[in-house]
Amino acid sequence: MRRYPRWPIHLALILTSFVMLVPFYWVFKTSISGENIFNYPPSIIPRNPNLFYYVDVWYAIPFARYFLNSVIVTVLTIAANIVLNAMAGYALTRGFRGKTFILMLFLSCMMVPFQATIIPAYLITAKLGLLDSYLGLALPQFSTIICIFVFKASFDAIPASLIDAAKVDGLSEWRIIWTIMMPLAKSAMATNVILSFIWSWNNFLWPLIMTRSPEMQTLPLGLSRFLSYQEDTTGALYAFCIMVLAPGILLFLLAQKEFIQGLTSGATKG
Repeated sequence: MRRYPRWPIHLALILTSFVMLVPFYWVFKTSISGENIFNYPPSIIPRNPNLFYYVDVWYAIPFARYFLNSVIVTVLTIAANIVLNAMAGYALTRGFRGKTFILMLFLSCMMVPFQATIIPAYLITAKLGLLDSYLGLALPQFSTIICIFVFKASFDAIPASLIDAAKVDGLSEWRIIWTIMMPLAKSAMATNVILSFIWSWNNFLWPLIMTRSPEMQTLPLGLSRFLSYQEDTTGALYAFCIMVLAPGILLFLLAQKEFIQGLTSGATKG
């Protein structure tokens, strides 16, 4: 059997890591040095590092309030995504009339950007009386089609004989989902958590049109407000960015194995 050299793969991995990590390092370096990010020649090691830029961010704006709002909205989004996407994904693994149409409808909806439906979403939320509320901020992200298909792929990999045995034992569809399917779909759950977290945590447009009071603003809106308050924001601005990015990076590092398995589940099913 002919053996091919592995160095192209290793080189591609090194180049990809370099392209991804250098910008993040540059932002972190600027956040503790206060240097202009466009200085030339650039400095690799921070000069006179100063962590007080992070303290400045904490006291310049109500950062704790923005952080709490983002946490509440994100937790609501993640919880709703796990429940609704799991039920929808399980339903798509069963045979029923109109299943092909539903699948085609979901795939078609994936082509439509959220910006195209934001006005109907706003009107519906307003009619429900949820403007300027945590539930209203999280409502449009309660279910996502990509995450539904992640659960569907994971459930498809579970042997049908296991479900048939559960039905013989008298379990309802609800109990089958939560006592059999979900414990076997931990990777899909981790994928849902990470994707829902990223989309909710970094969402800017929907909170911008939904919130009327500063007390309900989230971190992305807080960053925009912070820019309008500060004259020299070189160090503090990037300190704010690091403080916003850190929870998402930490979550991915803790669940990266399950996340990758969730994205590839069902791909090798025979």
